[in-house]
Amino acid sequence: MVRRALTAALAATTFAGAAFAQDGATCGAGTLCPESAPCCGQYGQCGIGAFCLGGCDVVHSHALDSCVPNPTCQDATYTFKDLNNVQTIDKYLGDPSSIDWQSQGKPSIYNDNLLLTLGEDTSGTLLASTHYVWYGNICAKLTTSQGKGVVTAFIMMSDVKDEIDFEFVGADIQNAQSNFYSQGVTVYTNGKNLSVDTTTNQHEYCVDWTEDTLKWSIDGNEMRSLDRKDTWNATSNRFDYPQTPARVMLSLWPAGISKNQPGTIEWSGGMIDWNSQYMTNGYYYAEVEQVTVKCYDPPDGVKKSGQKTYKYTDKAATNNTVEITDDLVILGSLYANGEDPDYGASTASGAQPTMTGNTVPGGNSGGGNRAEDQSSAAGQPTGAGGSDQPAATGDGGFSQGGNQGAGSSLQPGLNKVGGGAIAIVVAVLGLMVL
Repeated sequence: MVRRALTAALAATTFAGAAFAQDGATCGAGTLCPESAPCCGQYGQCGIGAFCLGGCDVVHSHALDSCVPNPTCQDATYTFKDLNNVQTIDKYLGDPSSIDWQSQGKPSIYNDNLLLTLGEDTSGTLLASTHYVWYGNICAKLTTSQGKGVVTAFIMMSDVKDEIDFEFVGADIQNAQSNFYSQGVTVYTNGKNLSVDTTTNQHEYCVDWTEDTLKWSIDGNEMRSLDRKDTWNATSNRFDYPQTPARVMLSLWPAGISKNQPGTIEWSGGMIDWNSQYMTNGYYYAEVEQVTVKCYDPPDGVKKSGQKTYKYTDKAATNNTVEITDDLVILGSLYANGEDPDYGASTASGAQPTMTGNTVPGGNSGGGNRAEDQSSAAGQPTGAGGSDQPAATGDGGFSQGGNQGAGSSLQPGLNKVGGGAIAIVVAVLGLMVL
């Protein structure tokens, strides 16, 4: 019954592959985005639209105000009985009051839980919160996927790549990997394994993040702690400690694929087996029941002129360069950016924008800091979700997941839009019932 229910649910999903024009400027390592494509996206490409929202790197963007300010933290308990509170990255324009999660890939619902799915030739699934957290207690109840090369992740990621991780490598289901990064700099000694069976039973993973301490816990048991004072870097004259507003991210992504770097493939246990016993109807899957966020106070002495957004005042991008303001910016269209937020908004005349540019960033969903090594993967055509509405939930229970065929209409990739026209080559793949 369980197998039949999962198969029926997964069979309801059809994927469309989209091929987009791929070009444009890159950013990072001292290279800023040009004025014509001012926003530096999470994967090192420059663009407009979604590039300027969550994940927009102010350090390497054209100007500080190229990126839209970050919506402030809100206490919340998120459950996933449906996807009404989730919007795809190509539709979200920055209004956090309308939805709580932005998606890439194919999130789905099964038995009132969120499923993160990963199929062959896709970049997996990523959900990112629309509200940021600047210190707080953040927890996720989840069960991970299993299999070599497959990685489930629950992370905090700031726009300047301060990062706090729980990562679950499918080839090592007896450990959760904890890690942290500061401004995207890889320090291999920062990682530490935390013993837990990640697939058999659901666990609650929590990050308790304050200005001075960082703690990882599982099922209420503290497993690791880090003091900010122990992260001082005399060379850079700063603390290598996560300290800037971050989004909550949930993802299932393919580390073990040929276009990733050898180190990433080795870390993940090897190349993915696309005929694995851990797949159902062609998919790996991870299950999330609930996410909770408890906001803590911002740092003492922070400059406050409002309460709606976090806004960077300097490209040093440390916690003393973030101001709390009322500068909430909602883009008029995917042609807009923080410097010109109303560009392309609907008008009575119905005139179409004439700007050309990449509007949706690409890369490995949820790869976190390891996505730095994935430059060859960015912008590759991948499968895309074909339906925005959930199908009926299958009956019966399940051990790890299933898919009811709802979710994103766009996989990560560089969606190039010019003159109001989108050039897309679509191939619809029908999934056969097992």
